[in-house]
Amino acid sequence: QVQLVESGGGLVQAGGSLRLSCAASRTIFSINDMGWYRQAPGKQRELVATITSGGSTNYADSVKGRFTISRDNAKRMVFLQMNSLKSEDTAVYYCYAHYLGSPYWGQGTQVTVSS
Repeated sequence: QVQLVESGGGLVQAGGSLRLSCAASRTIFSINDMGWYRQAPGKQRELVATITSGGSTNYADSVKGRFTISRDNAKRMVFLQMNSLKSEDTAVYYCYAHYLGSPYWGQGTQVTVSS
């Protein structure tokens, strides 16, 4: 199993930046797929960005060019740098890991962007 704990959410004005962090309870060297999803009120959870253990990344079209995902395997951390935030980025952001055939989720961190 792996436990994930997010931090770094908060309230920010449109155009501002936030950096989300996700701390894993175990080594992530062997966890190939990690990433971030988000869920806005009344909407389904959607993919934001993913990163493999080799550093390959994938982004939702809505965040390309504004968000950057990264990971530090030695520190067991995954990050999401969010720039040029828009009101439509308001959501609960969840850290995700796919490990030994099972998905794992953090408890989520709220990001609110005021216009």
